[in-house]
Amino acid sequence: MVLRRKPDVLVYILPKLRETPKYQGQDKLPLIVWIILQACQGDLAVGLYAWARNLLPLVSGKSNNPQSRDLVLQLVERILSTPKALTILVNGAVRRGERLVPPSAFEILMRVTFSASSARVKATERFEVIYPTLKEVALAGSPGSKAMKQVAQQIQSFAIKAAGESTPELANEASAVFIWCLTQNAECYKQWDKVYEDNLKASVAVLKKLSDHWKELPVKLSPLDPMRETLKNFRHKNEKALASGADATQQALLKDADKYSKLILGKLSRGNGCMKSIAIIVIALAVGAAVVSPNIESFDWQKLATAFSGHLSI
Repeated sequence: MVLRRKPDVLVYILPKLRETPKYQGQDKLPLIVWIILQACQGDLAVGLYAWARNLLPLVSGKSNNPQSRDLVLQLVERILSTPKALTILVNGAVRRGERLVPPSAFEILMRVTFSASSARVKATERFEVIYPTLKEVALAGSPGSKAMKQVAQQIQSFAIKAAGESTPELANEASAVFIWCLTQNAECYKQWDKVYEDNLKASVAVLKKLSDHWKELPVKLSPLDPMRETLKNFRHKNEKALASGADATQQALLKDADKYSKLILGKLSRGNGCMKSIAIIVIALAVGAAVVSPNIESFDWQKLATAFSGHLSI
């Protein structure tokens, strides 16, 4: 009754349930699942908050076994099957300054969903079903806000590692998430620049995805100046590393990274030229309309000149 009427009570006891040895073990898990389920009756967000912190880590820990995975998945599947669950959870993605699905939980979720083919189990398909919804909750927030900028940097730190791993599905998803981070915080470019040389394989994967999906991205990545500067830095580092005598594997990665960096810089330049051309055409049409207008004497030429000058400087 307490948990259903005052589900926030559970939030305060979660650390104790998580850290005290007497609450650990397979035999205690059904009770903890039941406790969280009761809180869900009063507040769905509290249920997911507790699941992400106390139960999800079990699927990648020492106590990971089919019975534990099944109980953990049963609970989250029940949470997500509640009417309007997605709307409720996305709207409440941040609770008292804490995320329902924090970056650490999102990393676990990504890795158990996009596991290597040799590590796939029956539960993997169930994680694949719930992953899109939980990802949406994990990435929900106000774009450009201080909180989202911090989240982007935290997620980027593990996404760059996962993007360089040998499991294609994991690398592909991590690359997409890494690009999302770039759309949220320009500081992520600086962070990428710092770890670039230690994560060449991951960087190549990200650069390739950027190049392949460029038509969908410029608006999301705007402003583009941080990207342009970062790519120029990459090319400088590539040139320096190649000249210093990198081994064959490194050379191949450096050449691929340089190829995609050059391609993207070319697309950035063409996009810039296209914008200038459009601006000039629009202004030319405006001038033509002004000339044939019967009120040409009252046309604001100074305003047009200012606009023309501004567009040429794009």
